[in-house]
Amino acid sequence: MKPNDVTSLDVQGEEHAPAVSIIMPAYRAAQYITTALDSVFAQTFKDYEVIVVNDGSPDTEELERVLEPYRSRIVYIRQENRGVSAARNAAMRASKAPFIAQLDPDDLWEPEYLSVQMETLKSDPSIDVLYPNALVFGDMPEAGQEFMEGAPSEGEVTFESLIMQRCNVMTCVTARKDVIMRAGLYDETLNCSEDFDLWLRIIKAGGRIVYHRRVLVRYRRHRGSLSSDPLWVCENAERVLDKAERTLLLTDDEKEAVRLARTRFRATYNFYKGKRAFADGDTKTAIKCLKEANEYFKSRKTALVLLGLRFAPQLLLRTYDLRDRLILKTSTRV
Repeated sequence: MKPNDVTSLDVQGEEHAPAVSIIMPAYRAAQYITTALDSVFAQTFKDYEVIVVNDGSPDTEELERVLEPYRSRIVYIRQENRGVSAARNAAMRASKAPFIAQLDPDDLWEPEYLSVQMETLKSDPSIDVLYPNALVFGDMPEAGQEFMEGAPSEGEVTFESLIMQRCNVMTCVTARKDVIMRAGLYDETLNCSEDFDLWLRIIKAGGRIVYHRRVLVRYRRHRGSLSSDPLWVCENAERVLDKAERTLLLTDDEKEAVRLARTRFRATYNFYKGKRAFADGDTKTAIKCLKEANEYFKSRKTALVLLGLRFAPQLLLRTYDLRDRLILKTSTRV
């Protein structure tokens, strides 16, 4: 099959327009995607189409092999690698439904996900984007927690509450397609925090984002993914803030929120850079970064770590490594 070939077979008839299009970008996804698709086909709500976009994945041969049993039930698009934003945009342009539901290939839905989401959206036309709670699983320390424990949502979703992370939009959203199209789709220059950027633009365009706390998603967190790298996440979040300040018409309060958020992300970046330097035995960089981070966080624990780094760095590293091996089943030195 050549790049950009599209194959589809609508089991409900070629003329049928589904209620919702499920969009799934696929890059190095062969290991997980069948579980995600099985969770889709187990939905109690049945009026949907599934669009899988192979974004030039290096495991294309394996991906297409595992997708073969599903090919009569999905729209399959294959394109050259252009990133997750371009893959989602391609799926949305190909979709036939007025609603979009996002599902990454390493996550999965509870059987009632579409039923609850679609009922809520149809009963309240003022809602443009809706996200639920999720249960985190995988090989990260937060496995077993609910998404909203670590990434809370409190109060109304506004530009400022998004910027200040009082509201954190779960990636498995269901949304009105026309709202996303009017906002300009995903920014294809962003391969991280691209959803953060889109939510900000939707809010500034007058859209309404709403959440509820029912756990309808299983959200996989695993080591080695870009989203598990806090330095990468913070760098890209700052890019989104810079773009918002440059391209959106912000109020004085929103500008102040951007300034405060940029300071927080920079402090968070320095904290994790300091931790990484500590694990690598780079005491000088660790002290510099953790000191800068703690000027913002003012953490007593970090202050004690800095004291230990100045007077007994090797002993401190051995202590933390032993703790991580015994409690977290990993290593500080990883």
